[in-house]
Amino acid sequence: MNGLLYTTIQLASTGGVATITLNRPQRLNALNAVMIGELRHALKAVTDSPALRCLLLTGTGRGFCAGADLVEPGGTSASGRDTGDVIAERMDAMWNPLMRDLAALPIPVVVAVNGPAAGGGVGLALTGDIVIAAKSAYFAMVFGPQLGLVPDLGSSWLVPHLAGLGRAAALALTGERFSAKAAAATGLIWRCTEDAALLPEATRIAERLSRGPTAGLKLIKQALAQSWQNSLEQQLGLERELQRQAGDTADFVEGVAAFQAKRQPIFKGQ
Repeated sequence: MNGLLYTTIQLASTGGVATITLNRPQRLNALNAVMIGELRHALKAVTDSPALRCLLLTGTGRGFCAGADLVEPGGTSASGRDTGDVIAERMDAMWNPLMRDLAALPIPVVVAVNGPAAGGGVGLALTGDIVIAAKSAYFAMVFGPQLGLVPDLGSSWLVPHLAGLGRAAALALTGERFSAKAAAATGLIWRCTEDAALLPEATRIAERLSRGPTAGLKLIKQALAQSWQNSLEQQLGLERELQRQAGDTADFVEGVAAFQAKRQPIFKGQ
């Protein structure tokens, strides 16, 4: 895992935690075609490694992700064709598959937002199951007011669901910065930390999750994801079926045994 070489990201693993670091600091980690391809490759490598039971996503430099790189290939520029068609094709070919890969990841995802998340970087940040941000970080949905574009990378869905439609509308229409502190206070993210504490805190959370009952955590992710579209009756039925699966896992057996023995469980992720 640590031997895989990339040019726009870094991939490392320690214990059961895989860490992907966006690594184009000179462009505030803006996403281009190469980075998207490398991210998808790295996500598959993580998924294919049974020993990796949590993903930590963060960025280098002073920004988390500035969204699409508007200059380099894979951005939104086009020549000789209708630009809108090119953008839509690139979304189908690169952007949306990346978001689907992240959403389908069967292990918990912790995102440490180390600096500004702008444009598509907002959606990328909010794909985490647990998102924490440095106090100096902020979120800015600059698509509309600066470019006349629509929020993408799932941000037009994630922000309303997490922070409410009224707040999402104001952020998308004005492009105003939303501080990490405000994001935590409104439920857009889990926690805001001092800058120096960000990675230690994110690593602590990721390591804890990597020692957890991975099969059960996957089912929790599934239950929460479907809750946004289910009625209460549908969700009760889903909980029953997922609980049926969870009850057959080795981790559940270990959890019960540990509870009865008054000791800490040792989960194998199975």
